[in-house]
Amino acid sequence: VVSKWLKDNKVKVLEWQSQSPDLNPIEKLWAEAKKLVRIKRPTNLIQLHQLCQEEWAKIHPIYCGKLVEGYPKHLTQVKQFKGNATKY
Repeated sequence: VVSKWLKDNKVKVLEWQSQSPDLNPIEKLWAEAKKLVRIKRPTNLIQLHQLCQEEWAKIHPIYCGKLVEGYPKHLTQVKQFKGNATKY
């Protein structure tokens, strides 16, 4: 249904592999938080919950801004590498 709508409305879409890098900056942010929590090695759900909240709170707004600011460059790289892994 979506493909038909895009075609009917003449929306140009990029073609790339199904395993291409995620272009959503929040996914990069989640990956960073997950990495920081994993380093602490929580041993139960209470610790996991607490560490998730702590590490999420430590993420600086400037880091978030840089993820968004770097998006156009990242998109260009993804197009250049035809959907394969990039340096993002």
